[in-house]
Amino acid sequence: MSIFRIFSSVIFLTLASVVFAQEADLIIPGEEGATRAIRNGIAIPDPAPDRIRGEGPFDQLLITNVMLISGEGAPPRGPVTIVVEGDRIAAIQASEPSFSGAQVIDGSGMYALPGFIDAHTHIGNTGQGLTGAITPPEYVFKLWLAHGITTVREVGSGMGLDWTVRHRERSERGEIAAPRIIVHTMFPGSSVTSAERAEAWVREVHRRGADGVKLRGATRTATETIYTTTQELGMGTSNHHDQTSVYSTNVIDSARMGLDSMEHWYGLPESLFTDRTIQNYPVEYNYSDEQWRFGQAGRLWQQAAPPGSPKWNSVRDELIELDFTLVPTFTIYEANRDVMRARDAEWHALYTLPALQEFFMPDPRLHGSYHFDWTTADEVAWRGNFRTWMDFVNDYKNSGGRVVAGSDAGFIFKLFGFAYIRELELLQEAGFHPLEVIQAATLNGAELIGLEDEIGSLVPGKKADIVLLKENPIANFKTLYGTGHMYLDRETGELIRIGGVNYTIKDGIVFDAKELLSDVEKMVRSAKDL
Repeated sequence: MSIFRIFSSVIFLTLASVVFAQEADLIIPGEEGATRAIRNGIAIPDPAPDRIRGEGPFDQLLITNVMLISGEGAPPRGPVTIVVEGDRIAAIQASEPSFSGAQVIDGSGMYALPGFIDAHTHIGNTGQGLTGAITPPEYVFKLWLAHGITTVREVGSGMGLDWTVRHRERSERGEIAAPRIIVHTMFPGSSVTSAERAEAWVREVHRRGADGVKLRGATRTATETIYTTTQELGMGTSNHHDQTSVYSTNVIDSARMGLDSMEHWYGLPESLFTDRTIQNYPVEYNYSDEQWRFGQAGRLWQQAAPPGSPKWNSVRDELIELDFTLVPTFTIYEANRDVMRARDAEWHALYTLPALQEFFMPDPRLHGSYHFDWTTADEVAWRGNFRTWMDFVNDYKNSGGRVVAGSDAGFIFKLFGFAYIRELELLQEAGFHPLEVIQAATLNGAELIGLEDEIGSLVPGKKADIVLLKENPIANFKTLYGTGHMYLDRETGELIRIGGVNYTIKDGIVFDAKELLSDVEKMVRSAKDL
């Protein structure tokens, strides 16, 4: 090896070790010889316990007499029988097959959908530790599974990359009650600014098991290198185009460099500017004050080119040509247009841990807890913001672009699982037909993460990721909520709750969704009794 190559290798390894040190967790002794990881000065939760819920996979499982919603855009059909062998769908047929010794779920009167994919999630974040305990992974996983979510893209790995990868591996082996986890780790933008350090960091997290990288606030030099290196390594990329760096790199810039998906909507209005290059910030604006940040964000779309204009159409068409994906996460910003609705959602009483509820309350120390003095004017501005934002997302879908469903739950009054179902409702509000919503929540999400041959639709040969419920979700997405849908039986005059997922099947393992919700309710009740 030449002196130059030896020297280069030393530099690369040194940079990697420096970046690795920035990412590492501190392990400290705990009680009775146990160890506990500390991240950003906060004790992170213990790993999820071994699975005691769920049965299977089985040699043969029959789901009989069920209505099928494939996820590929086809209307419901049935009744059919879904034949599952191990972790795969073996057949879907009109007649009921006869298998000696097969396990049977009577699907009469039920609907079967593909397992949902939440494309923007966080298992937890260390900020919760400032007001109480961080949500334990068992709590988060069970809320996801109870709402039919069988795959999540964890964008950030806030509990640490190694911690998150270990949960991904345990989920793959069926050792824990959890969705499939696609691991994106957060790029440390403020401390890694050069191309050399960015490349070293990407190669190091790839070695440690990351499936992808999430960017936020990176320099343009680092951003270009990250996209190049992740493409070389076959890793995914996601980007929250932070206002601190969006002037140098907006959504259309990133898409041209090779970004897979934009998160939320940051950087998209800036791509649509025609009479300015920088957002019209008030002179007293302070980005670090989140009420300023989100209050002015609600006035940004009105500064962009209007729907149907040449600029609007050209940006839309170029993003589609680049096979770019939108992950709007409408739900996480919904409190901005009606804070009381989000704060007082009916599921909080039974299913939101007290520490998480406290984390949602206004506190300038905490990310997303910013409704200090939220006004009617702020809500009105955000309602207009939503209208134009939804117009772009719907237009993008209608023009052939890919839109997927993501929730970003765990912030701003949004609870895991419940927030995802609300995202489906908001996609319908944006103009999606319910079947288009299901496609965004299943097959489109699978395409984004490169698993469309494995998951995302109910067809023979794919993984047995299936959602079963007794109500028709195409008629009413509210029937997917764990709290169900309030319904008046006019004949009896009885006010009842209907709906909720009955079974979530992931990799052929059958979970009783209502049993999982009962477990969560017990966790919340125990926490309140402390």
